[in-house]
Amino acid sequence: MKILMVSTEYPPMKGGVGRYTSHLTNALRKLDIDVYVACNKSGKGDFSGLSPTNTLNSEVLLKIVNDLKPEIVHIQFEPGMYGLLIDPKNPKKSGTYIDMFYRKCRTPIVTTFHSGYSLKQWMSQALLIKKTGKTGRFGIPFRFANRFWKYFLNYTSFKDLNKQKLALSASGIVFSNYMSKILNGGKVIYHGSEPYLSTTITNDEKNHVRSLFSLPADKKIALALGFKTITKGWDIIEKMEIPDGWTIVINSSKSHFNTEDYEFNSTNKNSDNNRIIDLQKDFLDEKEFSLLFYASDAVLLPYKVTAGSGVMFDALSHGIPFIASDLSFFKEFASYGLGITARRNPLAFSKAIKKLEENYSYYTHNIEKFKQRLKWDYVANEHKSIYSSITG
Repeated sequence: MKILMVSTEYPPMKGGVGRYTSHLTNALRKLDIDVYVACNKSGKGDFSGLSPTNTLNSEVLLKIVNDLKPEIVHIQFEPGMYGLLIDPKNPKKSGTYIDMFYRKCRTPIVTTFHSGYSLKQWMSQALLIKKTGKTGRFGIPFRFANRFWKYFLNYTSFKDLNKQKLALSASGIVFSNYMSKILNGGKVIYHGSEPYLSTTITNDEKNHVRSLFSLPADKKIALALGFKTITKGWDIIEKMEIPDGWTIVINSSKSHFNTEDYEFNSTNKNSDNNRIIDLQKDFLDEKEFSLLFYASDAVLLPYKVTAGSGVMFDALSHGIPFIASDLSFFKEFASYGLGITARRNPLAFSKAIKKLEENYSYYTHNIEKFKQRLKWDYVANEHKSIYSSITG
């Protein structure tokens, strides 16, 4: 079976979608599936030429398909990765530089959807305007009004982009029931994740791991990890009354395409006595990434907007629960007893840490059973079943 895997991001590029694609590709190859990757020129795939700024993405892909002749094209679809255009006047003109490929490709397509939002979440993004430079007296209000109108006008267009891709695909894949509901379809296959070290570590080993990052051994650690964007909602961390016996550890980085530089203020009252530690280690390799989760006891996800979270799945695969904003995606997994959701404010998150500590064994017990479905061999076999059902 020959598969063309499509993702603008691909290692060594920094990005969650690229990292996911790499792990999935490796797992599929272990099942003797021939997988070829098309990506950006900065990624080490088999083919290049894709970019959010390349208006000829469709043509590039059509040529690759014509030359390679795969049995299936599997697209990791995040609209912005292929050039999302939101027209502020005519929503019918909104689209991506990959739309034509879906219409013209005669090879069966499988699409994994990495984003999809309710109207409330979609419009919430209009509120997230980073203050940059000298905007003048009316700069921010004007930008806000323009952005709000553009997003309001284009919600249906954005939803249709996903629905059109699903309609033109032989199969769609999503990471949650929430996403399936938003799209009105798609098979749920959870975002795969496995620790770099496959065995559970002892307390002594955990303390050794902490020493590698110069982290305290006598406190529980809540980890906030990800790219430097205002959507992460880390502003509430600066205002939290961190419970006794806990430390919050932060590590952030920039992605290849997203250059936003949210600055975390670590010079507040919480900085005393190691209440908040900003590692400032930028993008971590797989080993460091996994070790940092092993050093932690919980993961903090105070997101303002999200359709999913690879960080949450990574935390679960390492056996640690999450504390997240009360967004629909996180509520779904909290209902399985894997973590806690809370209103996105400092007090609610502080209380959630205490609640998690009081019932910690309940969450870890549930996670031990759930994380088996995140193993890459399990995820790859789920994909193989879809491919086989299409090719016969």
